[in-house]
Amino acid sequence: MIFKNLKIFSQNVWKNNLIVNTIFELKVGFNIIFIQEPSWSTIRTIPSSRNRKGESLVGITNHSNWLTFSRSLEMENDYPRVVIYINIRISPLHFSLCKDVINYKDILLILFFNNNNIFWLVNVYSDLSHTALKYLKDTEVCIQNLLIMINDFNIYDSL
Repeated sequence: MIFKNLKIFSQNVWKNNLIVNTIFELKVGFNIIFIQEPSWSTIRTIPSSRNRKGESLVGITNHSNWLTFSRSLEMENDYPRVVIYINIRISPLHFSLCKDVINYKDILLILFFNNNNIFWLVNVYSDLSHTALKYLKDTEVCIQNLLIMINDFNIYDSL
């Protein structure tokens, strides 16, 4: 499969599932959606050997037409602030999450294959303290064929 006219959409959704669901339902032909600040919420309660009432299964919005790429929760209430959705129509490009290259909760790096080449996509959320940007600055990673880096850098300038 050769990609042509790849349509990528990026949005900070401010932890609002309604925005994410609206993006999914729009018929504008996006192939890839980069989301910053997704809503992590309880999907349902699951049985637990530690708690008679069960434990909360926490996750993000999913849709049957989209592959979801996000990091798993490493610590309770320390939710990753980036997610990437890939339309299933382009799944033959074989997308893969790459935590072994960049391992930071607010940076999501995925790769895909096209014509025997590897291409990279990066979604970044940097908080008001710019922790993700500092991580990128301090991490020496050489990524060839970086197709796009989309972000919410939270950098405000009067100009």
